[in-house]
Amino acid sequence: MLFLFKGGIAIDAQKFRAACDKILYEERKQNGIGTLKEKTLHKILKFYFEPHEHNHETKVGGYVADIVGETGIVEIQTRQFSKMRKKLEAFLPVCDVTVVYPVAQVKYLCWLDGETGEVSNKRKSPRQGRPYEIFDELYSIKYLLKEPKLHFCIVMLGMEECRNLNGWGKDKKRGSSRFDRVPTQIFEEILIGGTEDYHKLIPDDLPEEFSTKDFKKHGGLSQKGAQTALNVLHYVEAVTKIGKKGNLILYKRNKNSLQI
Repeated sequence: MLFLFKGGIAIDAQKFRAACDKILYEERKQNGIGTLKEKTLHKILKFYFEPHEHNHETKVGGYVADIVGETGIVEIQTRQFSKMRKKLEAFLPVCDVTVVYPVAQVKYLCWLDGETGEVSNKRKSPRQGRPYEIFDELYSIKYLLKEPKLHFCIVMLGMEECRNLNGWGKDKKRGSSRFDRVPTQIFEEILIGGTEDYHKLIPDDLPEEFSTKDFKKHGGLSQKGAQTALNVLHYVEAVTKIGKKGNLILYKRNKNSLQI
């Protein structure tokens, strides 16, 4: 159930906690986190958005949807939106589709030694996740972004991530693989209900006229990430190109896309 809040959605912390408790209890009974075929983060979010299990894993148009309910289809996608292209093309003519994308706003890391089975103490990651991380994923399905039935919900979470000590280097951490992620707290949900909502993904403190360099600074992105973000925002008409300053293209917010 989606509750309107500010420019996004009000969170239901009690409902989130209930989903966490349910899935973690089930996994403990099956000898530990991540032992299920479906990853913990995905399953908890599925029960958070739809507690009634009979609405999970439903066939629609030759594909299986994570959730089918009164408001349409909900797909939990933690990465690689490109893999959803065919599924979205099948779902969108039928009903509304909301893609849920989790972002670790706060993350604690621990490490699993596969040889000994030991798990290290948790340490807080210095990196803070931001909603702008979704732009790389949106770019991979850019041709679908103007579909009126396609929506996105960015869920800002506190997360515990356990990684395998199977990388290279002395500490075996570089290039390591992820074992599992467990959400511990929910901070915010940002709903992109249509192209008119993409202004929510423009940093508030950007100047009136801005370049890729400005978006990189205020969005906490790489240069390539900022270029991708502005490519998507320009495509959905949330920003407009207004000229150049030296070699930099200048943009401004498209006022017609702002909610009044």
